Amino acid sequence: MNDATSVFNRKSNRRKFLTNGMLAAGAATVGAGLLPGRLSAFGRDNDEQDDRAPITKGDIAILTFLSALEQIEEDLWQQYSELGGVQDNEVSGKNGGNTLYTAALTILDGDMAQYIHDNTDDEISHHRFLNNYLASKGAKTVDLRKQFATLKGSTADGSTGALRLTNLTQLTVDTSFWSRYRSITNPDFDPGAPFVQAVPSLNVKQHTAIPRSNADTAGSTISADNTTSITAHLQAIAFTAGFHFAFIEQGGSSLYPALAQKATNLEVLRILLSIGPSETMHFQTWQDKAGNALPVSDFDSVNNSSVTFSTLSAAQGETNPESLAGDTLQANLIMPEPTHFIDPGLGPVAIVRPTSTKFGGAVASFQSFVDDGLFIGQPKHFFDLLFDLANEADQATRQI
Repeated sequence: MNDATSVFNRKSNRRKFLTNGMLAAGAATVGAGLLPGRLSAFGRDNDEQDDRAPITKGDIAILTFLSALEQIEEDLWQQYSELGGVQDNEVSGKNGGNTLYTAALTILDGDMAQYIHDNTDDEISHHRFLNNYLASKGAKTVDLRKQFATLKGSTADGSTGALRLTNLTQLTVDTSFWSRYRSITNPDFDPGAPFVQAVPSLNVKQHTAIPRSNADTAGSTISADNTTSITAHLQAIAFTAGFHFAFIEQGGSSLYPALAQKATNLEVLRILLSIGPSETMHFQTWQDKAGNALPVSDFDSVNNSSVTFSTLSAAQGETNPESLAGDTLQANLIMPEPTHFIDPGLGPVAIVRPTSTKFGGAVASFQSFVDDGLFIGQPKHFFDLLFDLANEADQATRQI
């Protein structure tokens, strides 16, 4: 499934995955290309009532793909939260979590459990809101779980044992986001620019980001006085999760501004410009925490893979971020380095990147999740469906 173009022209039957909204009569209007506004009953802000272009078929395609992607994020974050998040009825359920995995995550930051809980809560709200908005316009809503929640997740203490959309146990994590944001080089201008991997071994073979069973936490202990002893194996799993958190949220940070440039309706544009920055807030949090990973090496006999985490510093490669070859790994550089934007002659500026609709967008974002290994075990028609939705979102054009 690495060849995204191979599925672009094959339409999938989406009736099984998209359900009727509350105002089904509006669906025929979507097919015609435009939808009238229908949110007045929901109490839309008065300042958004006037001077709005109607919602187009492209707007609906954008929101439909984003709702699907947010449900995918909701699914993976739910797994992280069950095992390593604050345990409550709001998000995680009261299964007690996995105290040893949570302790390993705490090495990255003492507040990791709260951050994981809150990120999960945010993704749940994004999917729910986008579905509600689509329904309010008479469009189809998205529920991938009906057919594709078939993957077995963790059986370790704390997991609900529910079937999943995503696979967190065979990941190949692209950690180039680390140097991409610390370099003056912008992928919008050079999509093939080499960005060094913060953890090169995570981008080779497959790695688990959650304990697959209690065997992965065996040997780690928490004493009566809360003194912890965490094995190198469990540390490696937790640190893999830390970098995976940032990888996932970096994709959303870039996707929302890329798709916003294709939106026609101002209310849809407002949604994209409002949800997108929350994804950036997530990314900022996680890239900071990942930098706290301790030096550790581990061999995973299940995935037959090894991983080595080292102290991130500016010692590897070009260390001047103002250089076009900049790829500094310094851990505390968590603000985006100014980069070229629109025209290099305008000078560098700190921005979200990439945002070009030429090189980025829905297909690129979903392809990055495929390459990550999130969907190992899903059938071919899952990929056909999601690439179909992504392609339709990318084909949206601003109609003014």
